[in-house]
Amino acid sequence: MAREMKDSGIEWIGEMPKEYRVYRLKHLLRKPLDYGANSSGVEYLDNLPRYIRITDIAADGKLKNDGALSIELEDTSPYLLEDGDILFARSGATVGKSFIYYAKYGRAAFAGYLIRAQLNERIVPEYVYYYTCSTGYEIWKNGIFIQSTIQNISADKYANLPIVLPDTKDEQMRIARFLNNVSIELDNVFDKTRLSIEEYKKLKQAVITQAVTKGIRGNREMKDSGVEWIGSIPIGWKLIPFRHVLKERQEKNSPIKSEERLSLSIDLGVTLYAEKTTNLDRFKDDFEQYKLAYEGDLVMNSMNMIVGATGVSDYFGCVSPVYYTFYDELEDHVTAKYCEYIFRSKTMFRVLYSLGKGIYAIVRGDDRVNTCRLKVSKEDLKSIIIPVPPVEEQREIVNYLKKKCLAIDELIAKKEQYLSEIENYKKSLIYEYVTGKKEVPQKYQV
Repeated sequence: MAREMKDSGIEWIGEMPKEYRVYRLKHLLRKPLDYGANSSGVEYLDNLPRYIRITDIAADGKLKNDGALSIELEDTSPYLLEDGDILFARSGATVGKSFIYYAKYGRAAFAGYLIRAQLNERIVPEYVYYYTCSTGYEIWKNGIFIQSTIQNISADKYANLPIVLPDTKDEQMRIARFLNNVSIELDNVFDKTRLSIEEYKKLKQAVITQAVTKGIRGNREMKDSGVEWIGSIPIGWKLIPFRHVLKERQEKNSPIKSEERLSLSIDLGVTLYAEKTTNLDRFKDDFEQYKLAYEGDLVMNSMNMIVGATGVSDYFGCVSPVYYTFYDELEDHVTAKYCEYIFRSKTMFRVLYSLGKGIYAIVRGDDRVNTCRLKVSKEDLKSIIIPVPPVEEQREIVNYLKKKCLAIDELIAKKEQYLSEIENYKKSLIYEYVTGKKEVPQKYQV
């Protein structure tokens, strides 16, 4: 028999079971929300508590394993976490994300850009945590952002989060157990799909590396290049310093010839700055301080080329002074396009990384580099020896890679869309159960 429903009085919650009530988070706590420590972490040590920071909470609300820090014992007393504590990110890229701490993680304290909720004994922490993983919570969170020019959710705002609560703790537990089982199943599908995406990305890298060092004409006579990252190359190919393959363009935008600002990203290559939606403060209005890039030019970010910030431009416009710009004199710019593939290959990333000089780089697993500011000097770049086939074979390779990479990218895009659908489905499903619109099966009785 369908349960009797009533209006919650909150638009984004809608109807809820007659016996449910809406509370503010602050009324479910055993002590007020509090902020974490304003201390710097130290190298992670087993005998010290882990220091959980905002950067340790992944986009999916899980705790990251890499990059862990500890906090000195004398700093931790007010900030040590207890089993079932819920942490909320109050600013930054993960703002609004939540994390539930369990004692099984070991001793831990939390940092200042996190807010802690310690629930009273009548509340099941897992229920509240799942509530914060629902579409309803997303609507509430986005409403907070609309009211503010800065994406920041303070403790006062979190304290007033409306929460739909079942009339008994047993019902909370039953819902939490059910959602835990559902989440495990969906997360397994999510993780397998994400792993598949990583495999396709590796395949793409292997296809590029094979084509630019061995060609695509099948078995043929090879010769040793004498360069470790290149290995053997086909007879007829040349080994040439990059300075003699493409010419450097050093034309400044002074007097102003273009007000079309161009941007360069790892994923998209060269794009129009006007189409960007993030980091919009990085391009200044003084057009004369920038360099020119023409259609067909190879544009390279000196500070980020070690992770693939390289691309051939489809536009005429101006680029940042920290970018290097190179060109060929061929009508179809095939040599520039061929070089783009070379400088986007994983083997070349290692070469560029060895040449990088600068502030820092965080090396993650599987040769991935994140948050890097290692500049490759122009002279070092120009000195790199690269394999160069005849122009006609360059065209074959470029056309082949364009088709192959497009096909792989389309597969990746479909899988990423599937990930988005799984994520949205999970949030919607959680919303249906934590607001009582759907009743969990009886087998999940406590």
